[in-house]
Amino acid sequence: MLIARLVIGLLLFSAVVCFALSIATGQLRWRRMGIVIMKWTLIAGLAFFAVLILERLALLL
Repeated sequence: MLIARLVIGLLLFSAVVCFALSIATGQLRWRRMGIVIMKWTLIAGLAFFAVLILERLALLL
């Protein structure tokens, strides 16, 4: 669980850095990269919670 939190936290941090670079430089490349990183962060978070829910369901059965 610690590794998943660390990965998601680092992905969020890198997205924030990309958005800050987009504002600082005015280049759209950084904004697109930040959006892609944010998308994959959300996918990773949803997958993590899906695994937790499936674990709980498996314990109930």
